[in-house]
Amino acid sequence: MDSHDLGAVGRRPLPAKPDLSDAAADRRDPADAVEARWRQLALVWQWRRERQEVLRPGAAFPGIVRLIEVAGAERTLRQLYPYNSHFALHLSSCTQYPYALRVPSVLPRHDGRFQVFVPRVGTLLGETDTAEAAVALVVAHLPAGLGPAVAGTADDLCR
Repeated sequence: MDSHDLGAVGRRPLPAKPDLSDAAADRRDPADAVEARWRQLALVWQWRRERQEVLRPGAAFPGIVRLIEVAGAERTLRQLYPYNSHFALHLSSCTQYPYALRVPSVLPRHDGRFQVFVPRVGTLLGETDTAEAAVALVVAHLPAGLGPAVAGTADDLCR
């Protein structure tokens, strides 16, 4: 064990970084890329939460892990490509950047609540107490005819 494995003297070791070796998924069909990305996001955010618990015990950590679990269990959202920025969960109908922003995004707050925003505009659509309620609000505001994510970028889809 080297010094990078220890959070600090007297603390338990930091968790090992997750294995994200499914890099070839984006070269297969879009459904594989979407599924691999859901798994990767869940692993990375679980690792980050566990790491913070070692480095800053008791510090609030936004509910991004729970949000990813709940959103990933929702059939209509599971077919979309998930990504995040600054703890917010975004869902795209294409698998590559620049992403297609047609679905509300969710920002988990440090106080345990969740804010749901209108896509692109950033206007607050609503605030909820649980990840389940936030996901329900997203589902209620999905655009008509939204199907599974497709390969490519938003630019490719707009041609």
